[in-house]
Amino acid sequence: MYNKNLLHYIAVTGILVYEAKYLIVKRADWEKAFPGRWIVPGGKMEVLDYALRKKDTSHHWYNVFEDVLKRESLEEVGLEIDKIGYVTSMVYIRSDNVPCIIVSLYADVKTEKVRLCEALTEYAWVTLEEAKNYDLIEGTYEELEILDKILKTGESGKWQGNPQNL
Repeated sequence: MYNKNLLHYIAVTGILVYEAKYLIVKRADWEKAFPGRWIVPGGKMEVLDYALRKKDTSHHWYNVFEDVLKRESLEEVGLEIDKIGYVTSMVYIRSDNVPCIIVSLYADVKTEKVRLCEALTEYAWVTLEEAKNYDLIEGTYEELEILDKILKTGESGKWQGNPQNL
């Protein structure tokens, strides 16, 4: 049973794009969540991602998710990003029953030269078709499909779900 009063973790993931390919990374085998599986870079939002920054209005900070993705991209894969856009969002319940809100963004990178952090063991720049050959965390391929549609048609994509999981 989930406690309605629990706080949420908030995480941001980013599908990084370079010359029509998407960056996927493999999590280390010792990772608690999804060990040894492939995903896109990202991480948890921290209070310090905005609290020490000057507010953009008298009450608000803007572009916090975008700034988190910039930080995580540098920390996890050593890449600077720009032209950030929205893909989708989701919630999952962690193994400790804490809900985690995940905002999926995309961004262009300036170079394909990746430098992995210790929590990641491999990386690959893949097309949508090539991504099918990797043990992706559930939902990752569908997010790549959404972005592929956005980039090819200019239309926003929407999560359609995986019929095998319904």
